[in-house]
Amino acid sequence: MNHAFEALSQAFALVARWDETLAEIVWLSLEVSGSALFFGALLGLPLGAVLGATQFRGRGLVVALLQSLLGVPSVVVGVVVFLLLSRAGPLGFLGWLYDPAGMVVAQTLLVAPLVAAITRQVVEGACERLAEELTMMRLGFAERLFALIYDCRFSLLLALFSGFARAASEVGAVMIVGGNIEGMTRVMTTAIALETAKGDLTLALALGIVLVGIVATIHLVTSGLEALARRRAEG
Repeated sequence: MNHAFEALSQAFALVARWDETLAEIVWLSLEVSGSALFFGALLGLPLGAVLGATQFRGRGLVVALLQSLLGVPSVVVGVVVFLLLSRAGPLGFLGWLYDPAGMVVAQTLLVAPLVAAITRQVVEGACERLAEELTMMRLGFAERLFALIYDCRFSLLLALFSGFARAASEVGAVMIVGGNIEGMTRVMTTAIALETAKGDLTLALALGIVLVGIVATIHLVTSGLEALARRRAEG
């Protein structure tokens, strides 16, 4: 028990003085996860908005496929991206395996379905709520879509924050694609797994404290925005 308290105390001290190794790992994690969120949002937001605002034959199948992608384990995504980026794979010429770019690709594939699924639910709800007003305004499809997205802007931030939290806390795919190379592809989650296996609990706990702090902050902001969006919808 004393060893655990000592390791925890040293971990907080490491965070307080913002150790160089700690800062390097945290920065790379934020860089990779932020990039994955950017590209995931580029794919997920339009797809989710169109699915939420339109009805077409086969839409149910597309929505079901989208929902099923949410349950795909991250290690499976990692293996698929590994095969694509490996030297013998179709995208091997890019040289992104064991590189942050490959990690961004893997995390983007995890983030995009989540952003699309949340966006679809939000836009679909707004479409039902505002159906009468939108009909009276006689808007074209693009104008109708823009009006729905603008009305849901606070709720759609939830999708983005959720996507970032998903990327930042993921470990399996980045471990497979990035290889957990020190100074190159080591992010918070993979470093925590490695340092724990090595018995260096101080750095593992320090990284865990930072990761939990980031995710908790995101959830607090998300809860606040959700409450704000609910009040706007009720008002």
